[in-house]
Amino acid sequence: MELELDIREGWVEPALADEFPELGLTHAPIAARVCRSPREVKIRLRAMADRYTGGKVIHMRQDPVPWAYRVFSRQVGIDPDSERTPVEAIALERLRHGGLRSENLLDDALTIAIGETGVPLIALDGDRVDRDLGLRLARSREILGPQRPLSAGQIVVADPSRPVAVVLGDVAEDAGVTPHTERMVLCALCVKGVPRICVEEALWIAAEVLLYT
Repeated sequence: MELELDIREGWVEPALADEFPELGLTHAPIAARVCRSPREVKIRLRAMADRYTGGKVIHMRQDPVPWAYRVFSRQVGIDPDSERTPVEAIALERLRHGGLRSENLLDDALTIAIGETGVPLIALDGDRVDRDLGLRLARSREILGPQRPLSAGQIVVADPSRPVAVVLGDVAEDAGVTPHTERMVLCALCVKGVPRICVEEALWIAAEVLLYT
């Protein structure tokens, strides 16, 4: 069966677009559930881990895509040497544990997609968020989920009613995927210096693992 993916471009708040002209959120709805990863996914995860040698991990941050997210992190006040970008976090986990441990099909799909492209991805529950997703600055006294306060000016993924995730951070408890989720929205962060083909490839890889492995 041929994989079809409805890739959409999210909106970006004008003030944020002015400051970061190439910032974007690309997302795609997908009908999928969380379950244990089949053997084929675990094999793919191990094969990817085998490619993460010490030398590759050390020099990874100098590669164009990881470097672009490191630059963006610093621009928004995140120190990428203490709060690792997603792909660097995966690489360090591989070094610490001697491999990449399978968690579940969704987490493994995100790990594989991020590890192979360097593009940060998150997954949201498609029935608990509006599909009109975009990026904006958090407002004064705004919260993420039921109780986590946000700092005014943080960049968040949001639907028309509320923030659903912090960019390069946590997903809201009331927007994330659960064992009961049947529809997801995969979201990829776009920043300056990252070709669009890489962003779309990350979404396709994650969807492929979730649906067709």
